[in-house]
Amino acid sequence: MSLSRRLLPLGLVFLTVGIATAVVGPFLGLFLSTAVRASPIEVTFFLVTASLSGVAMSWAIGRISDRRPMRRTILIVAALAGCAGSGLTAVVRDFWVLLALTATATAIAGALFPQSFAYARQVLQQEDPSRAAMGISTLRTVFSIAWVGGPSLAAFLLEAGDFRYVYGAAAVLYLLAALLAARWLPEVEAPAAPREGETVSARAPWQVYPILVGFVLLQTSMVLGVQAMPLYLSTELNGSVGDAGLILGICAALEIPLMLGFGKLSTRMPLRRIILFGGVCGVAYQALAVAATSVWMLAAAQILNAIMIAAASGLGISYFQDMMPRFPGRASTMFSNTFPLGQILSAPLFGLAQEYGFRLAYTLNLGLSVLGLILLLAVRAPRPENETARVTAENAADPG
Repeated sequence: MSLSRRLLPLGLVFLTVGIATAVVGPFLGLFLSTAVRASPIEVTFFLVTASLSGVAMSWAIGRISDRRPMRRTILIVAALAGCAGSGLTAVVRDFWVLLALTATATAIAGALFPQSFAYARQVLQQEDPSRAAMGISTLRTVFSIAWVGGPSLAAFLLEAGDFRYVYGAAAVLYLLAALLAARWLPEVEAPAAPREGETVSARAPWQVYPILVGFVLLQTSMVLGVQAMPLYLSTELNGSVGDAGLILGICAALEIPLMLGFGKLSTRMPLRRIILFGGVCGVAYQALAVAATSVWMLAAAQILNAIMIAAASGLGISYFQDMMPRFPGRASTMFSNTFPLGQILSAPLFGLAQEYGFRLAYTLNLGLSVLGLILLLAVRAPRPENETARVTAENAADPG
């Protein structure tokens, strides 16, 4: 099967899963508060449980996914779990039953994101390794596109009916993703399976862990910045909720071409250099946000914010996969888990901002961004195996 024929259905899987998550994600708090009538403490407990169970389930699936030829099967099972979880959520209104669904079916469905990127990595590495990062970045933009239209679709469904329509639509989209994977995606080999006479270490390089912490800090600053934006504008900059929507929309619109551009640039420039440039732009953005005195200043600074998000989110997956080339499932899962971990860490920081003013949120973000950039600067990722082999071959051919 040609590369384009294999990536097209995978791109459609990305799109359907992206829309499914974009339909339900932004309105989860509203669903719990209004349809389930959960208390603030219950909502907080639910959201933390959802993040932690998603991290744990994705990590467990990621560890086993690289050792057997089962990537396609995982995608199908995870999509069916998402279909079941969303379908039941459409009709169930008992808090504890919904919590159990979130910790099981929805958590399994969360593995779709990293496992899809792991599948894409294996396909791209087989066909054209030099353009793997570009392909991953391009597929990542599909999720951004899905999030451009997904929340609007959810709002339309809520106006037309209620949350049964929203979660029913998500269930249909997950089912469509499962059918696409079952019909058009062939199974891929187990990348970590040792060849004859070869010993493969399952231990990640030590450099992965400080780099992982650096990305978690950057993700925390991104999450907290989005959470604080409407309140910061209204309480500190004399803005409105509409201004917040406009600014966030500007950032999202800029991210898509930037991700594609960075993906193209990655074929000629090391990933680390692009990611570090994004981190510098992130620090500059948070500094401008702290110093902002008007809405337009924050709006103009979104180009820096978009550069940071596009570099970190668009190329971060490939950066981790390069560090663990025989374990694309684990590597993709490690990166994807930085976002829910950022959500968990941002919650108490948001509480501090509520107490002491929302400009503090961006001051905290500035500190997080600086620390994250320092870690990324201080620790250099190990050279990918394919790059090591290429350099070794070049040295052997030209010993002088």
